[in-house]
Amino acid sequence: MRFAMTAAMEKRPHASQAATQLVRYGLTGGFVTALGAAIYYGCAEFLDIYPLVANSIAWITGVVVGYILHSQFSFRGHGRRDNVGRTGGRFIAVNIVGFAINSLWVWSLVELLGGANWWPLIPMVIATPLITFLLHRYWTFG
Repeated sequence: MRFAMTAAMEKRPHASQAATQLVRYGLTGGFVTALGAAIYYGCAEFLDIYPLVANSIAWITGVVVGYILHSQFSFRGHGRRDNVGRTGGRFIAVNIVGFAINSLWVWSLVELLGGANWWPLIPMVIATPLITFLLHRYWTFG
């Protein structure tokens, strides 16, 4: 019984830390996602830039701003920071996955289905951030 209580107490801080990181990731990621969505929509809708190119512009901006904010705020105090090249490379890799997912939303909803430019914004702000949080938590900054 004593071992089970000790094990439960040891897991609780880890779960609490993950929950705190998720909240911080949500705040930071919400900002970065909103910034990216605004750039995508503004470029596609008002500047008449091809939607997949607009998504690329938004992604590049999001990677730069996101790395700075996530490493300094969202995952502050989590994992190792001894190899910036490794962490930075993994951050870019995860964001390439996010970019591919968002490009899939844009292609399938705008190009394939002929929907409005705003349609991809829904899965971009709901599904993609959850996937990238898990990848960043357990691989990039883990």
